[in-house]
Amino acid sequence: MTTRSEPGRGGLDPAVSALMSERRSLINIGYRLLGSLADAEDVVQEAYARWYALSAREQQEIASPGAWLTTVAGRICLNLLASARARRETYVGEWIPEPLPEPTEWVAGPRAAVGGDPADRVTFDESVTMAFLVVLDAMTPAERVAFVLHDVYRYPFSEVAEVIGRSPAACRQLASSARRRIRTARTPAGPSADQAAIVRDFKAAWATQDIDALIGLLDPEATATADGGGFVPTHPEPIVGGVEIAHAYAKLAYAVADRAMFVEYTVNGQPGLVAQQDGRTLSVFAFEVVDGRIRHIWAVANPEKIRPWQAA
Repeated sequence: MTTRSEPGRGGLDPAVSALMSERRSLINIGYRLLGSLADAEDVVQEAYARWYALSAREQQEIASPGAWLTTVAGRICLNLLASARARRETYVGEWIPEPLPEPTEWVAGPRAAVGGDPADRVTFDESVTMAFLVVLDAMTPAERVAFVLHDVYRYPFSEVAEVIGRSPAACRQLASSARRRIRTARTPAGPSADQAAIVRDFKAAWATQDIDALIGLLDPEATATADGGGFVPTHPEPIVGGVEIAHAYAKLAYAVADRAMFVEYTVNGQPGLVAQQDGRTLSVFAFEVVDGRIRHIWAVANPEKIRPWQAA
């Protein structure tokens, strides 16, 4: 499998530098495949551990270490996706992909630089929006791997087949099936500035518990899903309908009025909101805005999933 490498790091042996430069690419692939930054980091760590477990002779026989790492990481992700389906059956409440921390307030204008190691950052584009990840999560493990590697990262099917363990023709069919799911489920998003204005208006109406204004901002068939993971009380089932969501969120605003504040933050590359109390993140809200109205709200309050937001 060919790989997309990044410039090496100064001061390291060229071979080691080339190997470590794959880390960011692997993190990006892992997040899109698993919907969890923590799991993606574990996968990358395991892939590197397997590399260093090889003898020097075995390493020398591998023509492209980066390609080897990508194949190994992809196979680990495939196995995790298969086992995740069984784990989800015992998960308390709804499961939402882990929101990515991008610690910039979109209301403040241009995004500031994000701290930390560049190799650990996920590149923000359409394939990491919450709406896109939710559709990916509905796919079979093989469909998801085939689609992400081929359609997002442009790996040829001959190389995707090495990861999935099926023929290139079968992988082509998997990606085609995944594409149909994407076309059926997704609606093109509007300009980011328009989305930001809608989310800002929603925040203002929410803070004042203006039910009529909330109803006007929500699609009549909107859905609101919450993920507390059994650790934090949330509505156990998705709320369906703009009127129903407006009333439920107005009650929530009333309940936390003296204890929490809502801050405009970029969530998975798009305008979102973060509920904070004394500087601590309580929950992260992602939105899908379609035709000037909010179609979906995803609220993640599971402490394990928003742990990176505490540092952000």
